[in-house]
Amino acid sequence: MSLQADLGIEQVADLQAALQSHFDDEVLELSGAEVRRVHTAGLQLLHAFMRDRAARGRVTTITLPSPTLVEAARQLALAASLGVDPAPGDTA
Repeated sequence: MSLQADLGIEQVADLQAALQSHFDDEVLELSGAEVRRVHTAGLQLLHAFMRDRAARGRVTTITLPSPTLVEAARQLALAASLGVDPAPGDTA
């Protein structure tokens, strides 16, 4: 599933609906390549969604996170929990 370009607070309800339809998928890959705008609410929703899925044994990954997504996650100390913090030596 591709994350939308705008993860602003105005888009959180749409994001939640899109994510919820995949809540019970065993494995879910979220492409972050197109993310250009992020608000705290969008990251908090992603974090809670991934945490709740993990508690049920489901695997969720964010692939190809955009630099915008990585930087916003770092600023809120969510990069590691969202899995978007590149390994040392990698560039984001």
